Amino acid sequence: MPDATSRARPLAVLVAKGPGHRFVVYGDSCSGIAGAPHERTFASVNTIVRRLEPAPEFVLFLGDEIAGLSADPDELRTEWRYWLEHEMAWLDRNAIPLWNCTSNHTTYDTMSEAVFREMLGHLPRNGPPGQEGLSYWVRRGDLLLVFVHTQWSGLGGEGRVETAWLRDVLGRHADARHKLVVGHHPVHPINGFSGAYQREIGPEHAADFWDALVDHGVLAYLCSHILAFDVQVHRGVLQICTAGAGTAHRMPEGVEYLHCVQAALDASGLRYQVLDTEGIVRERLGWPLHLPAVEQWQTLAAGEQAAPFSGSPFADRIAAFRFVGRTAPSGDGSPQALVTAFQPGLLPALWIGFGGLEQRLTVVIGREPRRSPYYWHGPALAPNAAFDVRLVLHAGMGPGGVICCSGADPRWSSLSAASPWGTERLHWPARWTVGGASRVAGDQPFRGSALQVSFGLVDALSERRAELAAERPPP
Repeated sequence: MPDATSRARPLAVLVAKGPGHRFVVYGDSCSGIAGAPHERTFASVNTIVRRLEPAPEFVLFLGDEIAGLSADPDELRTEWRYWLEHEMAWLDRNAIPLWNCTSNHTTYDTMSEAVFREMLGHLPRNGPPGQEGLSYWVRRGDLLLVFVHTQWSGLGGEGRVETAWLRDVLGRHADARHKLVVGHHPVHPINGFSGAYQREIGPEHAADFWDALVDHGVLAYLCSHILAFDVQVHRGVLQICTAGAGTAHRMPEGVEYLHCVQAALDASGLRYQVLDTEGIVRERLGWPLHLPAVEQWQTLAAGEQAAPFSGSPFADRIAAFRFVGRTAPSGDGSPQALVTAFQPGLLPALWIGFGGLEQRLTVVIGREPRRSPYYWHGPALAPNAAFDVRLVLHAGMGPGGVICCSGADPRWSSLSAASPWGTERLHWPARWTVGGASRVAGDQPFRGSALQVSFGLVDALSERRAELAAERPPP
């Protein structure tokens, strides 16, 4: 546990490499009430933000600032005043802009939308008709920030968002090198917590919304609402959920934690670190993903063999696989193993293969002996067809770090899952099989043909240590 002296020290931050941007993003404090439990937890996160040196250039708050959800507009105003004038009084908003996002605790009907506009009068009024001061955009040099209202009363409330204005803004700012879209509700489920409209954007809006992000080259969608930290990627666009700014309960408890996210954006892309209330970096990522050329990967022979690596969980390990071959004919849905990592006598800790009649890319990770494993499901492959699939297990991305792409579409996408963790807790066994081996419990061989498997390994932590050594402020 850090002592009082270490708690007061400046915290090393990520900075832009050349021209760029340095910022903090967090959300969901549900505070604004003096003496209430969330005031203390929110303050513990703000303590970390205040220790960042150099300070952020701007701050994004992703909603649920106050407890809200009141029928009394004067009560909402009182909570907003306490949040802005007391809990956030430490932030010089003239020097460091604070941009807020609408949310289910603050803008849940026309009355609360009006109070939001009134109390946050500094926000731009350049949104679509009826959403002025609720949806808006900000341009900072080569960076475009677009804030969307994911519970607009004009569309029916929570979990609904318009996309025509979003597409128009993104199109008019096509010259922006970096584009970030900010909203409260996720599009893709997080940690297995799913429910249209209440937990993520409803299906009649979600597909077109995500298409807009992909079509216009958006780097990331920043959201909160689900009380967790989570990152996923879908068709090359990140979804980053950060909802750890103070709401005391977690989703799920015992896995998630209070946090803020400090980030840097430059010509090389986005880098972030997730800091808990002790100032410890719990998760980190650099995006786009940089892997060695596949020609440098190790070719794995068919059959059982010593693992290319094994050992304890490693939070920044990136294990990459390439699978090339031809799928089996149709008619048999039993599992087909591509790579299995196991300890003799135990069910596999890691199984990668095709499952079902549709031959769907599937990853199974065993938590521990005699506990049900977690499943990740990817694209289905046509029968008797050539395939070239790349699969990455990125421990720094948590459950969203099981990602794949293909030779036909090089954009990375996370496999779907209902797990709160990914390979960061995986103990890597010392034995692997390639193409299936009957002596491994539950294994069935690959039934297609011409299977070739190659493997690459990246230690992202060593790269990150070098960055921090260069960026750390003097003592």
